[in-house]
This record gives sequence, structure tokens and C-alpha cells, in this order.
Amino acid sequence: MTVLQSVVLVGLFSAKDRDYQARLDALEARVTALGGQVLGRYAQRRGVSDGGVRLMTTPLSRRFLVRRGKLEEIAATCSSRDVDAVVFVNDLNDYQRRWLSNRLERPVLTQADLDHPVQSLANLTRSRPRTRQKSTHRRR
Repeated sequence: MTVLQSVVLVGLFSAKDRDYQARLDALEARVTALGGQVLGRYAQRRGVSDGGVRLMTTPLSRRFLVRRGKLEEIAATCSSRDVDAVVFVNDLNDYQRRWLSNRLERPVLTQADLDHPVQSLANLTRSRPRTRQKSTHRRR
């Protein structure tokens, strides 16, 4: 039985990156070679709109590699299609991985994680992050 049965692919790409679909295709081929099935692909393009071009030189938010709307689309797909993991083309730091895993309620992997032995992937995908409990206490 494969560790990555169903995944969603995600990537943040500059408007200057004309080969972003080819990068997603290559990642999909790697997931398929591991026996997984890709149930969705999402590309967040930066610098495509006039406003985005002005922001190309500003640093990315630590938390958001994808915008809120795109993140909601990904979360909805993960939930409705019972996705096992989300695989990012981009490298993620520990904070981003943890934050995205909590928000998407499933493990978030990177392209580099697919190079690890199957047992390591099993450890990453076995435990889904805990969902946040809404507090019933009021802050004063």
C-alpha cells in the first residue's frame, strides 16, 4: 500500500516563471511514480496583475505562500476529496509547514520530502495535525 494515496499539488510561481506548468507536471510524475494520485493542482502566480508587479520586490509573508482565497480553495478540495497530504513545489520553512498543516488539517510536504525513504514519508503523513478548538472563554 502506498503512503501517498491522494495528494494536492501547490506552487507559488513568479510571473517571470514561464515553465510553472512543467514544474507541476514533473512533481505530479514523481507523486505518480510513488503510487500516489493527484486530485488537484494549484498555482499561485505572483506579479501577474498590475498590483502584483509592484509587489514583486517586496518579501513574501512568512505565513502566506498562497493568498487567503487560494488557501480556502485548497482546503475545500482537501476536505471534500479526503486528500492525504498537500505537496508544495516550493521549499517551506518549519513555521510555514506547521502553519499550513494546521490550516489545511493534513500533512504538508515539499518536493524535497519525496526524496526520503518511504518509511520517512509514512511518518510525515500518518499523523494529521490537530484541528484548533474554538475557545468558549471571552477575553477581557
